[in-house]
Amino acid sequence: MRSTASGELLKDCENGPATGAERANQAFQIRRQAAEYEKNLPLPDHSCNSDEVLYPNKIGNFSKGLPHNKLGEVELNAYEAMMLALTTGNPSDFEKIPMAGVNKLVNPQAALAFELEGPDSHHMAMIPPPAFSSAEQAGEIAENYWMALARDVHFSDCATNHITQLAATDLSSFSDFRGPKVDGRVTPATLFRADVPGSPIGPYISQFLWLDAPFGAETIDRRMRTVVPGVDYMTKYEDWLAVQNGALPGPDQFDPIPRYIRNGRDLGQWVHVDVLFQAYFTALLILFSLRAPFDAGNPYNTSRSQIGFGTLGEPYIASVLCAVATRALKAVWYQKWMVHRRLRPEEFAGRIHNRLTGAANYPIHPEILKSAALDGVYHKYRSYLLPQAYPEGCPAHPSYGAGHATVAGACVTILKAFFDESFVIPKPMISSADGLSLIPYDGMPLTVGGELNKLASNVAFGRNFAGIHWRADGIESLKLGEEVAIHFLKEEKMTLNEKLDGFTLTKFDGTTITV
Repeated sequence: MRSTASGELLKDCENGPATGAERANQAFQIRRQAAEYEKNLPLPDHSCNSDEVLYPNKIGNFSKGLPHNKLGEVELNAYEAMMLALTTGNPSDFEKIPMAGVNKLVNPQAALAFELEGPDSHHMAMIPPPAFSSAEQAGEIAENYWMALARDVHFSDCATNHITQLAATDLSSFSDFRGPKVDGRVTPATLFRADVPGSPIGPYISQFLWLDAPFGAETIDRRMRTVVPGVDYMTKYEDWLAVQNGALPGPDQFDPIPRYIRNGRDLGQWVHVDVLFQAYFTALLILFSLRAPFDAGNPYNTSRSQIGFGTLGEPYIASVLCAVATRALKAVWYQKWMVHRRLRPEEFAGRIHNRLTGAANYPIHPEILKSAALDGVYHKYRSYLLPQAYPEGCPAHPSYGAGHATVAGACVTILKAFFDESFVIPKPMISSADGLSLIPYDGMPLTVGGELNKLASNVAFGRNFAGIHWRADGIESLKLGEEVAIHFLKEEKMTLNEKLDGFTLTKFDGTTITV
């Protein structure tokens, strides 16, 4: 009881199984329990591919935006200043990094941020990316070149188009290319696809990138502002070198007609300007509109008197979906800046160009040097540089892991945890050849789980189509995001009052777990 200024007594109206100091202590215990759970997990091994040590001139590492010589090799004093800042973490040391132009490094200090829910970024790990001189790296850059050459091929035409047929034949010749295959060979049906459940089934593009999305009283029309076909960037050496030295070229050339995603160029442009969790929030809206059933473990499925809302209901799922994205970004930014510092495909392509023109003798695996993809690019552009879909090329942060792919892995894992993955999507569609309309798709059934996995791989590989990421960046970052989301869900479960056996989901490796 307490009294007002006039002396009137007020009754304490708080109810619940725990109130006041008892509740505060319970909240503290849950937070401590979650923190101790994360702290007591085994510390991961943060191994790298050793390129940074193996090549003193740093040809195997990211350096875009720093000053470079005429070969595009970074000036070592600038690279050392960047490494000093990453080592000390002192904000003033980041301000001392020499920059060559107006393009600035993207948020390296995010790698040092802490997290209050979910795993600490330093407690997550990724396997080392392919090494500079490896056969795997040769296969990955070959795929990037073929993606660039096939940007304007409609996904439905891959089986018959001569470029994609050549791509499948050429990639099959690489000894360590790790894309999906049939009887040991890449086929037009497996070309540019991710080896995750659902990705090989049906259209290349996920239904969640095509279907209209009811957004409250509004509807999101999925036709997008795309760019004109046939326009690529950084195919001249002087342009490539200027961009490595921090130059920012002019804007894209836009198609005046909105279109549905139909090819790699459209997909690359979609992931050029998206809000980072946009694809998955839109997928959530579509799932709500389809009345897709919740996961069987949701206790409100069978409640006689309640529905979920602030917990385990639609508003809750929407907020958790967005909340996990920032945890995913912190995790992958640590990998980018503090562990791997993998060079971007555009940087590696510059090494290939200088090797083949005789300007330098880099230890590049011979399988890429005889690839038909290089012949195709040289015939079109008279250089061996990787044609970029974006005028500015890649963003100014290292390649591995991939931010888009890590967020994709995290957000899709959340959706798979809360929805019934086996639900079949009714009335699936596919883009017309001109991208102006959607037409019915009547092939194999498409499930929620499969199309969510496909959505994640579409977003990840859309960046590869643009020329700014590698296959391993996408695949391994999906796994990193998945692990972030699983940790996040474990802690979320600790906070809930409902009796909950757990969230059941299928991982990207095909195994089913209950969190």
